[in-house]
Amino acid sequence: MKIGVKVGDVMTRNFVSVTPDISIAECSRIMIANKVGSLIIKSSQQKLEGIITEGDIIGVIAKSKNLEKIKAKDVMIKKIVTIGPAEDMYEALKKMRGKKIRWLPVVIKDRVIGMLTVKDIIRIEPSLFDIVSEFQPIREESEKLKAIKERKKRILEAGGKDEIEEGQCEECENYGPIYKIDGRMICEDCKNEEEKD
Repeated sequence: MKIGVKVGDVMTRNFVSVTPDISIAECSRIMIANKVGSLIIKSSQQKLEGIITEGDIIGVIAKSKNLEKIKAKDVMIKKIVTIGPAEDMYEALKKMRGKKIRWLPVVIKDRVIGMLTVKDIIRIEPSLFDIVSEFQPIREESEKLKAIKERKKRILEAGGKDEIEEGQCEECENYGPIYKIDGRMICEDCKNEEEKD
């Protein structure tokens, strides 16, 4: 099955990229400033070196406090699934679904020329939303669970009590780390709001 739209016609050409020696702290600042969930890591010759996602940064935060010393090259995903600009968008979707990822660097001979995201696909072909939504939450939930486990481990290692669980907040109904406060299970944001009052 082909959609009839080429990856090169849909991809984001103004993707955000950084060099391998940049710190994780700076990567975080760049992601926030540009409102993106991933950064392309490329060499000075524009060659694709890797990619770093918000999930990778969450993993580093769970394990380390000094984000200035850790470099992108220490954390980046090096084995990257890519796609060429002449490929049909359906092929891109198959790759994304098969690897349960939300982005694909678009390359010509290892040189990055763009980035294709789930948002790009849905913007052009809204009918594919159901297919995309099948695999997108799986990755997000696994990243959340991994971060929760790391936090629990750190708390226990520091001699603290394991109060963190995972579930749905009774106040805002968001899913993630929750705490038992006055007999209710609430998330960190709601916990902080109550502490302010």
